[in-house]
Amino acid sequence: MIKRRETYNVDVGGVIIGSSYPIRIQSMTNTQTEDSLKTASQIKELYDSGSELVRITVNNEDSAKSVIKIKDLLVKSNYNLPLIGDFHYNGHTLLACYPEAASILDKYRINPGNVGSSDNKNFTEIINIAKKYDKAVRIGGNWGSLSRSYLEKTIVDGKKSDMYEEIIKDALIDSVLKSAELAEELGLASNKIILSCKVSSVTQLVEVYTKIAKKCRYPLHLGLTEAGMGDEAIVSSVAALSILINQGIGDTIRVSLTPDKMGARTQEVDVCKNILASLGLKQFKPKVVSCPGCGRTSSNYFIELTKDINNHIENNMITWKSQYKNVENINIAVMGCIVNGPGESKHANIGISLPGTNESPSAPVYVDGEKVTTLRGDSIKEDFLNIIETYIVKNYERIS
Repeated sequence: MIKRRETYNVDVGGVIIGSSYPIRIQSMTNTQTEDSLKTASQIKELYDSGSELVRITVNNEDSAKSVIKIKDLLVKSNYNLPLIGDFHYNGHTLLACYPEAASILDKYRINPGNVGSSDNKNFTEIINIAKKYDKAVRIGGNWGSLSRSYLEKTIVDGKKSDMYEEIIKDALIDSVLKSAELAEELGLASNKIILSCKVSSVTQLVEVYTKIAKKCRYPLHLGLTEAGMGDEAIVSSVAALSILINQGIGDTIRVSLTPDKMGARTQEVDVCKNILASLGLKQFKPKVVSCPGCGRTSSNYFIELTKDINNHIENNMITWKSQYKNVENINIAVMGCIVNGPGESKHANIGISLPGTNESPSAPVYVDGEKVTTLRGDSIKEDFLNIIETYIVKNYERIS
């Protein structure tokens, strides 16, 4: 069992972030916020896929005005989720000029390096607005947008310092901690503050968060910034977040993936869900353990059956969850030969051991460790899916 680092608990529009609560998944839209219909539609998609909070860009007057329309569209569609405003450079102006948007947003995300005034006037204005409307603030440092005072330290005799990386990492931590300290001095409660220190390197991210976790009790938002595209980006994000979460560090997560096309966004939520499920923190759908195949498995049947079961789960999960409590906790095994087949099948709630090369053309099925039947012939898939459906009806409490 992973023991979480103890933090304050921060209420963000009814979703509480902190060590006393589950790690929260969040995401961010990539629509033009001023297009309220497209933005609201993408927020719904992200929420339906499992994002508990969604962040939107608020960078100009039109986007600030659109916040009101977006919230109205969501409410009319019965979507009640926290909205986070992402502010850079002119956040103090937009929040002050559009008080209705300021009151609707559930959290403000600001970057100390982009607040824009050496005398902290702009930062102070944002914090005062957050206090007025009782809002949480995420103070998020990013190594690509540190303030000039920190960047000047990376230059020695006109050249990049040999200690550049260490200076940047320490600067990130110092920047967000000093900003949090100033926010508290201005009267923002400690349980209204979330911190993040984002970099693009796995090892640097782990080092930065390991350090900052020892220096404060604020909840921490985890995520590689600009992780990239495709498998490489997914693997990097999984590696970084899994290391930190397994050490008890992290209270809310986002996986930032460059999409294959504009608008495609739910994949980053799926990766977050898979990280939490793999670490045993939360299961979002039945887990299917399947055989990778080897020289003993000359048939592709185990591959096709695994696909069919996963598709069946995807197609029925919404209905199952609406009808049965905890149905997502089922474990299913699809194995391809006699070596690990029976053993793995017995460990699952429901398991099938398919015949390998030169093995008997029969498939024993196990339910909660006990062999219940042997399937043969052309209807193995249909028969096994029926066993899964029967198991759900018999073993999970129906939601009244």
